Amino acid sequence: MTINKYKELISHTYLFNNFSPDEINKLFKYEYYQIKNYKKNSIIYIQNEKCSTVDILLNGTIAVQRIGENGDVLTVATFSSGDIIGGNLAFSNNNEYPMTIISASNSEILHIKRGFILELCQNNKAFLVRFLHCLSDKTLVLTDTIKFISMKSIRDKIIEFLTYEYYTQKDLNIKLNISKKELAEKFGIQRPSLFRELRKMKEEKLIDYNHKYITILDKSILK
Repeated sequence: MTINKYKELISHTYLFNNFSPDEINKLFKYEYYQIKNYKKNSIIYIQNEKCSTVDILLNGTIAVQRIGENGDVLTVATFSSGDIIGGNLAFSNNNEYPMTIISASNSEILHIKRGFILELCQNNKAFLVRFLHCLSDKTLVLTDTIKFISMKSIRDKIIEFLTYEYYTQKDLNIKLNISKKELAEKFGIQRPSLFRELRKMKEEKLIDYNHKYITILDKSILK
């Protein structure tokens, strides 16, 4: 696959939005990149695998996951079309993926060689600034995730989630855009544990819920 098919998409990503589609086509020589397809649930990078490329997700969704000793799956982050992966690792002295990255759907990924990224940073100040911004944003996401998973109780995690969604959706009826299985993975817990705590909160008349919504009955729980 050639870059020509994706030049419009790439030129609209934050990292490359100072280049036109035609400039993208000229910049990406064949030896600088590789485009790969991944089937749903396939492993893209396994934990401790070396990172040697900066990747752009062209199509689909991928998830960064950690599997605990007791089998709990924690989804640390998810990425969708246009997102950048690996920028914070490719130039690190310890450039191993700390967690496993899987394809949450059928996906296409552009793998860009590290040398090409370095060349662009040296020759294009605007690209360098955008690349540094991407690194900073990833660091903030990781910091927020560590803060979230370090909370002591499942209830704390549910309340933090509901608080965020309340201020985002501006509604006490929180529409769930992910399944409860995915929500449990986001919390790093087993699904039965999540349902147990939701049931307790419902019995205490703090919330109500169904398969599509969680309704906040007691607004005082919000942070």
